[in-house]
Amino acid sequence: MPAHLVVSISGHGFGHVAQTAPVLNALHQLLPQLRITVRSSAPVEQLRSRIHAPFDHLQSRGDIGMVMSSALIVDVEKSRASYQAFHAEWDELVATEAHTLEALQADMVFSNVGYLPLAGAQAAGIKNAAMCSLNWADIYRHYCGDDLIASQIRASYAGADAFLRTTPGMAMSDLSRLMPVEPIAATGQNRRDELNRHLGLPETEKLVLVSMGGINSRLPVEDWPMIEGLHFVVQACWLAAPETDPKAMRKDFIAIEAIPMSFGDLLASCDALVCKPGYGSFVEAVCCGIPVLYVGRPDWPETPALTAWLQQHGLSLELSHDSLLGGNIHRELKQLWSAHKPEALAAAGASQVAAWIAKKLG
Repeated sequence: MPAHLVVSISGHGFGHVAQTAPVLNALHQLLPQLRITVRSSAPVEQLRSRIHAPFDHLQSRGDIGMVMSSALIVDVEKSRASYQAFHAEWDELVATEAHTLEALQADMVFSNVGYLPLAGAQAAGIKNAAMCSLNWADIYRHYCGDDLIASQIRASYAGADAFLRTTPGMAMSDLSRLMPVEPIAATGQNRRDELNRHLGLPETEKLVLVSMGGINSRLPVEDWPMIEGLHFVVQACWLAAPETDPKAMRKDFIAIEAIPMSFGDLLASCDALVCKPGYGSFVEAVCCGIPVLYVGRPDWPETPALTAWLQQHGLSLELSHDSLLGGNIHRELKQLWSAHKPEALAAAGASQVAAWIAKKLG
């Protein structure tokens, strides 16, 4: 029987999928017979668009993440209540998770970055490892304080065989089995000529991709000023139906879903990315050589590590919240496009982690 890797992927935004998918794809090249089961609350279509290795899917929630009021704002009280409910019967929850993993006949658990699967694997004596640029113990402590729940979360991470911390990432200096790894990204192909033909655009037009990282939140793009020679690529759900809002007929907005290419290829084919601070957005943009405009998010504990790395390796500018909401970003875009463009960065982390897992599986 081939070895069975059970993978837990957090559904809190798309960054966890963006980090994990390249590892699983590289691992499939090393161990094509490896059986993979992905347990996640992320949309299955998102998983299958990124993970090219064959896998079975199980709906599962291995962590709370944080309850978000928007893509940028954490609802602290609702988050605290969700954690209290999740941890109310912690020991029984861990025992149930251990039984589930035993029933799946898991040889190893690989988590980004749910802590319950790690705790269950440890209770069942199953090999286990975490990988992420953040951990929920540090995030929880930042917003909710250092209490019993924080200790239970941290113990789950500390008990793993390793915590593979992606670059860039939070310090996590209190985890003794921390193992820093190189940046991880699925780098798309620049297909701009094909994209221009599909959209009927001349070469002189600029395309700007706007993405808030998978958190269910919308920007008021219908109020953004129209700028000559500039088109924005946004989620279709951000665009109102023409019969309810005549401004939806504007020609400078293009729905992502109307473009027949992967998100990675679309990003690599655009002239800039507008986003919130997020691992997948920042690293994939830098690895494609795409300039980034990002909105400030000083309260999120991961932000300093991400933005420092972006400023070192990429081309970027920070936007104010008001500028983003009003679409007043033309001056910043012109500044980015007039600056010297750094070379795209290679991402070696996926191969590094895949080789580590393969060795761990024996």
